[in-house]
Amino acid sequence: MEVTVKRLEANKLAQMFIEGADNLSRHVKIVDSLNVFPVPDGDTGTNMNLSITSGVKEVRAQTSKEAGKIASSFAKGLLMGARGNSGVILSQLFRGFSKASEGKHYLSAQDLAQALDKGVETAYKAVIKPVEGTILTVAKDAAKQAVKSANKSDDVVQVMTDVVKEAKASLKRTPDLLPVLKEVGVVDSGGQGLLYIYEGFLAVLTGKKLKEQQPTTPNMDDLIKIEHHQHNAQSHMATEDIEFGYCTEVMVRFDESRLKEQAFHEEEFRNELSELGDSLLVVSDEDLLKVHIHAEYPGEVLSRAQRYGDFINIKIENMREQHTHLLDETQAVYGNADPVEADKSEKSEFGIVTVSMGEGVSELFKGLGAGEVIQGGQTMNPSTEDIVSAIEKVHAEKILILPNNGNIVMAAEQAAKVVDAEAIVVPSKTVPQGLAAILAFNPTLDLKENASQMKEAMTFVKSGQITYAVRDTQIEGLSIQKDDFIGISEKKIVNTHQKLIEAAKELLAHMIDDESEMVTVLAGEDVTEDETEELVRYLEEQFTDVELDVHQGGQPLYSYIFAVE
Repeated sequence: MEVTVKRLEANKLAQMFIEGADNLSRHVKIVDSLNVFPVPDGDTGTNMNLSITSGVKEVRAQTSKEAGKIASSFAKGLLMGARGNSGVILSQLFRGFSKASEGKHYLSAQDLAQALDKGVETAYKAVIKPVEGTILTVAKDAAKQAVKSANKSDDVVQVMTDVVKEAKASLKRTPDLLPVLKEVGVVDSGGQGLLYIYEGFLAVLTGKKLKEQQPTTPNMDDLIKIEHHQHNAQSHMATEDIEFGYCTEVMVRFDESRLKEQAFHEEEFRNELSELGDSLLVVSDEDLLKVHIHAEYPGEVLSRAQRYGDFINIKIENMREQHTHLLDETQAVYGNADPVEADKSEKSEFGIVTVSMGEGVSELFKGLGAGEVIQGGQTMNPSTEDIVSAIEKVHAEKILILPNNGNIVMAAEQAAKVVDAEAIVVPSKTVPQGLAAILAFNPTLDLKENASQMKEAMTFVKSGQITYAVRDTQIEGLSIQKDDFIGISEKKIVNTHQKLIEAAKELLAHMIDDESEMVTVLAGEDVTEDETEELVRYLEEQFTDVELDVHQGGQPLYSYIFAVE
């Protein structure tokens, strides 16, 4: 018997979000494997999975019987948990979906179509230079089909059936729109991830059980706040020196009667709580208030939050107790000052937040003035909330953010919009660009002038990387075999070789020209001193006029990172 649904109620919409996330989780490895470059850090599926998991966590905490509020919770969780470009685009798709669903107790077929269409409009606005043949195209084509279908049928199931059908067709067309996909022989990874989500939605509506598979990744909800508590000042302080001992998280659903007695103003409330502790994060919308703070008296935090509504989630952890177990396991990777000590003082004028993988690279950034270095990059892009947390720790009035990875820029820009500080993203897409930018920082200039100068400095550096292939492929006119070393200049694979040092020599020969004055070499965790010494000898013999700067970067996956200026 065919199933028809004329009214998409809140509980059914929540189930759709949950099953969409679960279906994506079951296929994460497939989505990751669709990465165009055959490198070991394809992480589109991982980023989308971590992002949507954050959205589902909010949905599970929401008890409203209004579909609009379920959509709002999902969008809020996605926003703060968004990782990588794919995760940020996904969060924007459902941000628009949420806006179109506001105030609706249930969604009709027409409402669902309009929400999907509004999501596409919002996502396209969020991307500075939208590229067709990506997740955006799949979402757009599916939404257009939803609108057509809703004009003919008032059945939600029929509309979603048509959405899935068109998403599949659009996904198959992505190689025709993006030549590099056709060259490599894959469809777009983000579009594939979105299709898995939509298939999960449809399965809930039809009652069909999707093929059972073991999830390809663990439930990594606990990783959403990567590094937030584990890698701060813990290895630089004694347990008894922790001033604010309880990590306190509380979520409150606003109560209209209480708001009449005392109106809620987010900035005023944030200032009020700042007196109770540090590492403060306050996020709210028309329905919910979410607070994270390290406080000595968590009861005070709860009491003040309860003035505005009812608790729907409370978590309090004794950080002094945790600290005794973490001292031997963690290494600080953040800035020059202890975050707790910084919070006791006046805010500094400037703070720089950057992202890095590898202890040596992190130390370089800290030595050049970075206040917070978030451990992350390829395979583990920090979320919006991770970056917000780092900005709070910097304790400065003006913030400059260096993502150092093209897949982190959008999450950084989202973080800059939600923090209570003046923040600008300097869109560095590689470690060399980030190093060039931070060297150009001038504390005598204002924030915008600094951002402009740092962006300009990035244009004078060439970035190169040596990694290895995870599969056989044909790309950029090269025939690449699994486990071969490959040289990447900017975003293009330019050479391949079975031997690491030969691949590195070929890449450097491609990057260095008559105008090159300096080469910086960052050696990864997998290379030996002998290999680096051989590479240095080659550079000294072949490029006598070029100055060398060699560091043990310690970065994973990339045997060498080169900066040529």
